[in-house]
Amino acid sequence: MVDYLNHSSEPNCEIIVDQGDVYVSALYDIPAGSSLTISYDDPSNPTPIYAKYGFLPQDCSTIFCKAIHLEQQIKDLGYDFKDLLFDVNTGDISSHVWDVFLYELLQNNDEGAANEFWIACKTNDEDVKQEYHTYYFEYTFYALKEHVNGVLGDVTYLTMNAQNYDVGLHRRIPNIIAHNNLVYDTFVMTSSMLEQMG
Repeated sequence: MVDYLNHSSEPNCEIIVDQGDVYVSALYDIPAGSSLTISYDDPSNPTPIYAKYGFLPQDCSTIFCKAIHLEQQIKDLGYDFKDLLFDVNTGDISSHVWDVFLYELLQNNDEGAANEFWIACKTNDEDVKQEYHTYYFEYTFYALKEHVNGVLGDVTYLTMNAQNYDVGLHRRIPNIIAHNNLVYDTFVMTSSMLEQMG
């Protein structure tokens, strides 16, 4: 039965496993005739759902900032990909994204400052974090801007290549292009916001 549950970023059911038995439990009263839904993956980011299940959720409001190259810094700060988001409606950048990009810059240039900033992140010392963000804003800003523009270039290239395939032979092409367009549109908004900032 679980295989028949649909995806939603705001599910109305949850799956419970108890000693090998699997149960589906409603999270609230569900009107008769409504679809039963669970979240197939992290509801903040459609990319893993797309990669694993082959469909693009239409109700996600955020997307991972694609900073895969900073995975170690993300782990060091105790963050997860679901913390490093761009808003798909506005392009807004989560504060954790700024933290990770700044931390990587500090690691490359000042080990003592990197350690102090790491402690501030781990202890939620917003005053110290803000001091570092203010002092190093120009450098963090340019690193993030370069990243966003790099992803835009990559997505444009991948989408152009995808359009060269025969959809009859490669039925996932429309989904790939739809996913790439979501990433592209979000990153364009983020890029525009960064341009306004600097």
